[in-house]
Amino acid sequence: DRWTKNPYLRQGEPPANTLHINVNLLAGLPIKDIGCRSHKVNIDYKGPDHALVNLKKSEKHGGNRDFILKYRLAGHKIESGLLLFDGKKENHFLLMLQPPKRVRTSEIPPREYVFIVDVSGSMHGFPLNISKKLLRNLIGNLRPSDRFNVLLFAGGSSVMSDRSIAATRQNINRAINLIEKQRGGGGTRLLPALQQALALPGTEGFSRSIVIATDGYVAVEEEAFDLIRNRLGDANMFTFGIGSSVNRHLIEGMARVGMGEPFVITKPDEADEKAQNFRKLIQTPVLTNIEVDYGRFKAYDVEPISIPDVLADRPIIIFGKYRGKPKGTIAVRGATGNRDFLKEIKVKNVTPSKNNSALRYLWARHKIAILSDYNRLKPNDERIKEVTSLGLTHNLLTAYTSFVAIDNQKRLHNGKAVTVKQPLPLPEGVSDAAVGKSRYSMKSRAPLTSPGLAFKRKGYAMEESVEVKEDLSAGPADFDKSESEKSGISIDKISVGKGLAKNAAESLINNQLESISTCYKNSHKNYFHWTGELFITMVLDSTGQVKTIHINKSKKRNKVLENCVISHLKQLIFQKPYNGKNVEIKIKLSIK
Repeated sequence: DRWTKNPYLRQGEPPANTLHINVNLLAGLPIKDIGCRSHKVNIDYKGPDHALVNLKKSEKHGGNRDFILKYRLAGHKIESGLLLFDGKKENHFLLMLQPPKRVRTSEIPPREYVFIVDVSGSMHGFPLNISKKLLRNLIGNLRPSDRFNVLLFAGGSSVMSDRSIAATRQNINRAINLIEKQRGGGGTRLLPALQQALALPGTEGFSRSIVIATDGYVAVEEEAFDLIRNRLGDANMFTFGIGSSVNRHLIEGMARVGMGEPFVITKPDEADEKAQNFRKLIQTPVLTNIEVDYGRFKAYDVEPISIPDVLADRPIIIFGKYRGKPKGTIAVRGATGNRDFLKEIKVKNVTPSKNNSALRYLWARHKIAILSDYNRLKPNDERIKEVTSLGLTHNLLTAYTSFVAIDNQKRLHNGKAVTVKQPLPLPEGVSDAAVGKSRYSMKSRAPLTSPGLAFKRKGYAMEESVEVKEDLSAGPADFDKSESEKSGISIDKISVGKGLAKNAAESLINNQLESISTCYKNSHKNYFHWTGELFITMVLDSTGQVKTIHINKSKKRNKVLENCVISHLKQLIFQKPYNGKNVEIKIKLSIK
């Protein structure tokens, strides 16, 4: 409600301020592709692992949407890279283990899972029912070569088997029956359950993962976080938060110290999708039993303190500091599905760069996040001092430090300083309906000020007058509903060029019809009951992304509708053309 009281620009009006973004991308590994679908950019490759990215001049008003840059690393095997930063007081490094894009079955180590399920009183009903559904999904889709175990915990804990068992149909049914019998009751202590799970004999050569399913309303001691952090080399740790009011601090904190992803299920219909995403993440361990030997490279303050497995969709990133001159060899050892792995990095071949100054912030931010998670369990004065010191030293926002913005330009009216409300741009594709009726109407793109407001800038005076008035136009909800109900928008014709399946393209465009109809309704504000036809030409590139959109302009136009339609169609991603060429799509829209 407070946000809508701010002055804002009208739908489709470019921001009053300009946007400049410069990205210095140092990947540490060879870069294959760089792309930005949110903005038009210039890309200047400086080397195999180094590129500069900046906005094109046409995007100077592009501050009304998120800037999203994506890049893909090259290579068909496990790659490792090292970045160094030589600071005045401290030196920082980043070591990355990047899995290949495609993993052969022979390269995947056999897998072992231990499922820790909260069956305490707070899990009674909906949370436990979802846990059962989740476990049926996860366990029921294991491979016959996988092994698994189930541990149930509340005030105490009980385990299905004294060691992991093969994922046969008989054993899977046995586990599901065990879970189905649970009703929920008693208190909850996580630490003994974790200790018992990690004490179970592991299967040699297997990639081991521990999956914790809980609503987070458990008694968690600092020792539980310590246990997870220190034993990552023995097992990957993943957390599922289940329930309509999950303790996210705890779920996300356990995931962070476990270098894993938190998964939260708040509704029954989310269980299958989240289980599928989880399976996709963990089903392809690429490198297990990882050890790093720094040799003569004097590393310290390294995070994480133990290293989980490299997964096909999860690289391993190690932050740290080093003393003295970079020298020696860093050796990374592990095991894949069919062989031992060894990668040696000659540190003297890696040159420290001032461009890598972000490493100190990455390290400090990770350290602050870990310490803050501990403080949520139990505040500690020494940890608070350490977080505060890290925030001040590295200019980072924390729970105990903040940034203060100071405006050193005075805006004067009749000799008195006044507050000037600067207009916010509406996000691209968002209609005026987002903020309801406006209290402000912009007649200029100049910064919003009071009438006759004078202000000084760099030694010279400037007079500027922008009218501020009450907007008396009806909001989208206020136009004549009887008229809007008679109106409608439909697709008369779609023609698709060679290289793309017509049915698939038509289906994708038809799915946007509801959003386009919303565009039309919102446009009533300025173009009451506009009727006519729109002829749209879209050109897709060889990847199936929208390259250009053109609307044939007629004398009778609805600019708001046109801009909104273009915005929605730009978001579509089509199948890759089978001929590898650009494809043209023509659409005829009828508005009645």
